[in-house]
Amino acid sequence: MDPTAHQHIYLNGGADLQGFRQALRILTWSHIPHRQITWCASSEPELFGGGKLPSSYGAAGKPIILPRTVADLIRLVVCHSDPEKYALLYELVWRMRRPDSLETHLHEVASDKLVARLTAMAKSVRRDLHKMHAFVRFRQVNDPVVGPRFVAWFEPDHFIVEETAKFFIDRFTSIDWAILTPKGSLWWDKAELAIGPPGSRADAPETDAFELGWRTYYESTFNPARTNLNQMRQHMPKKYWRNLPETRAIPHLIQAAASRVDRMIEQEPAMPAKRNPAKAVAAMTGPGITSLAELNAIIAKTEPFVEGSPKAVFGEGPLHPAIAFVGEQPGDQEDLQGRPFVGPAGQLLDRALEHAGIDRSKAYITNAVKHFKFVRHGKRRIHESPTAGEIKHYRWWLKKELELVKPRLVVALGATAVHALEGKALTIRDNRGEHAFPAEYGQRGYITVHPSSLLRLPTVEDREREYAAFVRDLERVRDLAA
Repeated sequence: MDPTAHQHIYLNGGADLQGFRQALRILTWSHIPHRQITWCASSEPELFGGGKLPSSYGAAGKPIILPRTVADLIRLVVCHSDPEKYALLYELVWRMRRPDSLETHLHEVASDKLVARLTAMAKSVRRDLHKMHAFVRFRQVNDPVVGPRFVAWFEPDHFIVEETAKFFIDRFTSIDWAILTPKGSLWWDKAELAIGPPGSRADAPETDAFELGWRTYYESTFNPARTNLNQMRQHMPKKYWRNLPETRAIPHLIQAAASRVDRMIEQEPAMPAKRNPAKAVAAMTGPGITSLAELNAIIAKTEPFVEGSPKAVFGEGPLHPAIAFVGEQPGDQEDLQGRPFVGPAGQLLDRALEHAGIDRSKAYITNAVKHFKFVRHGKRRIHESPTAGEIKHYRWWLKKELELVKPRLVVALGATAVHALEGKALTIRDNRGEHAFPAEYGQRGYITVHPSSLLRLPTVEDREREYAAFVRDLERVRDLAA
């Protein structure tokens, strides 16, 4: 390559990062000044006119080492829509690496006009990437070949489509999707990514069934007292509104905001004061409650302190028993049947009680937490352990319950029961066996594992060993309560 001749460099249209890097290596090692280069973007995949490099270039194409910040700057600016982007980037690299350069740290000089312009271009691309990540909305279509496919339409300012591919693949790996834009398209079939030509808005659906539900939710959560049009436009530029389902409701919501605020102000005096559940239960379980039936009636009408089922599961068994067993909380089967310890853990407890010589029907069995706390995974309800705060709220009921039942011995099954009875967390390993719970309960105590912990052990040998230890605990409980 003649270092004195003017060169025309042809790159692919859009963001040709690979082509620019290849050209950058050859031009830099050939010491071609930036003023002798004309950069041309072509719709055809050509490099240096014909795409073939003369053999005389040789080692001129070997890699060059640039600071990480410059490499990141190149990766972003190549995506910019400014046709001068390649010329500006090469000027930066040339000034940093020319043979007599005194500007090897030029990229750190923020006041330099070239650096400032490139930095602003990179910032604009980053902002466009963020907007695409945030404002792409997929709509479902039924493709006759692949079945359900999710298609989105987006209008970026820059050539960022390929740069965003990894973001969407990582988040939507298991579905078949396509993103169409005027600057290119992405197609993902759950296994491979295809980068296609520009798309048309007409090829993307306008809405689907899910969006109708989402719009209803958005309208219900809109706070008319916080309507700030400038802030809304700042976070959600108006150019993206026509692609977002929720924004179709915005004009109506803004128009009605003033009247809705007036209604809120008028209704404010009639709104009830915020309820404190713990104080409410404390008041209800005061000295006026004289029977377990009254207590259970109150529990049944009180909102749960945990996120889950609204149905309380009460304790069961005779009053004044020798033993009261306190577990953690109802599980799925307990919630469905309305009885404590009837699921897998309850069946294991029944077997252990029989081996230890304890008649379940003569013991009182309850839980520290009265509602089933769970999260949904499809159709399944997965148990979640209550927090320390939730356990604390339920202590009112447990204390009054044991005060009315009056057992001779209280057995805590697992850490949650111990926490509820003791008022603080204790480890089962260090406190297993006889234990004196606070005087407010007025009974002797015993700490052992919850039977559900045995079901989670990994091997048969572990389960048999720990089951035998659990039965020995129950035998000791039987003797203490005799």
